[in-house]
Amino acid sequence: MRAAVLHETGQDRLDVLDDVEPVALGPGKVRIRVRAAGLCHSDLSAMSGVLPQPAPFVPGHEGAGDVVDVGDGVTGLGPGDRVLVCWLPACGGCPSCKRGQTHLCLAGFANSGTPNFRRPAGDVFGFAGTGTFAEETVVAAGCAVPVPDDVPYEIAALLGCGVTTGLGAALNTAGVTPGSSVAVLGCGGVGLSTVQGARIAGAAQILAVDPVGSRREAALGFGATEAVAPEGLADAKARITGGEGFDYVFEVVGRSATARTAYEATRRGGTLCVVGAGALDDHFHVSMFELFFDEKRILPSLYGGGDVLRSYERAIALWRAGRVDLEGLITHRVPLARINDALDQMRTGEALRTWVTM
Repeated sequence: MRAAVLHETGQDRLDVLDDVEPVALGPGKVRIRVRAAGLCHSDLSAMSGVLPQPAPFVPGHEGAGDVVDVGDGVTGLGPGDRVLVCWLPACGGCPSCKRGQTHLCLAGFANSGTPNFRRPAGDVFGFAGTGTFAEETVVAAGCAVPVPDDVPYEIAALLGCGVTTGLGAALNTAGVTPGSSVAVLGCGGVGLSTVQGARIAGAAQILAVDPVGSRREAALGFGATEAVAPEGLADAKARITGGEGFDYVFEVVGRSATARTAYEATRRGGTLCVVGAGALDDHFHVSMFELFFDEKRILPSLYGGGDVLRSYERAIALWRAGRVDLEGLITHRVPLARINDALDQMRTGEALRTWVTM
């Protein structure tokens, strides 16, 4: 089958090959025919080495498709079922799961160390234990989550990470309150989903901040009340909040410098929510005095900060009710052979979200 492979960490181009095959279907595994795969900036981060991932590997952790076959011991799934790919499934039995913090379960990370594919030259990993930039993939059964047949593949793929992360940051982690002021720094797919989450929660002012004009314009369509370039943040803070700062500020870039800017844009007693995935050696600094004196809550948000299965269901319900715009997050439909073009658009900030047809 065809798959897009990164041979070495640090390369910026994928090699679309036709000599890749999924690993054998073993106990507790599911084979999925991928119909759509979303592009996420985390894929670029894994390719560059910002996020740790063994190579060679097939990028992609957002995807949806149909179950082809299931291994021994798999229940609740069968051939023909429509599923989305969950890159961080919960085991249900660890301390985090028992506390109800299933998004903090570490069992899913074990999948990243097991090859999902093979070539004549040797084993190939799948990013985050999935690897959706392939026509088929074999994943742990918990990674295959059934979705209703009325949910298009391209919508289901985005639910697998970006939409769930953005909506959850606003609704689960930060708990945005009605009438509050919000600023979102970084308006890619996750940031736009965060804007929508803040709108659903009833925020009165939602400021979108991004250096790319098309993203700022898109944010206004998704519910932002104002959109500015980064250099306009200080003026917007003065106008909207009287200089006090925003009640909630979301950092959706994954860089310490942006997180520091977000901290300074947060009012005393307000909430800074860090959503972007950054590098291990990129440290966020705050003094012990300001930490004590400002009493700002600093809340990281991993995968939307809540039970992902419930978050999927909530997102589908909101989409059906017309409360969230998921179709609007899709700006490009490209075949697998043109995946490098789509990645280039993401690097330059042109694309909001893209899904790849297999």
